[in-house]
Amino acid sequence: MIHIHLATVVLISSLAWLAWIDARSFRLPDIGTLPLTLAGVILNTVWLGSPWTSLIGAALGYGSFVAIEVGYRHLRGRDGLGRGDAKLMAAAGAWCGGWLLPLIVLIGTASALVFIGILALLKRRLPDGSQPWPFGPWLALGFLAGWLHRAYGPGLYPGF
Repeated sequence: MIHIHLATVVLISSLAWLAWIDARSFRLPDIGTLPLTLAGVILNTVWLGSPWTSLIGAALGYGSFVAIEVGYRHLRGRDGLGRGDAKLMAAAGAWCGGWLLPLIVLIGTASALVFIGILALLKRRLPDGSQPWPFGPWLALGFLAGWLHRAYGPGLYPGF
């Protein structure tokens, strides 16, 4: 059980750093996202005896967000998501598995919308959509929630 706690501390530290960087610079650096993905694959390989859960989750996380990024750019003619968001989702899939990716995105998106709604109420106007917002901090929150559910949840996952 100590391995789960250590992994959780490493994850929280990494996600806090990535969220802070993204909030300040609108960038999720590869030096934070790529090792996090590798750590998820190693973690699940050791605990579950197979890397497939992590590799499939990482591919689904990355691929789905790249598809959204490219689709948005095609429809709107401007960037909406960065590739760093896709890499963070790859890490989330590597740690949590593909089946938790919808929950991670739901928590991240809902949290971002609540935050923007509160800001809009305080300023008494809605954002017009022209100013960029970092999505990484919200994805990090969803990622952490997904991991906590998986690692400390109701015992639904083998090896934990």
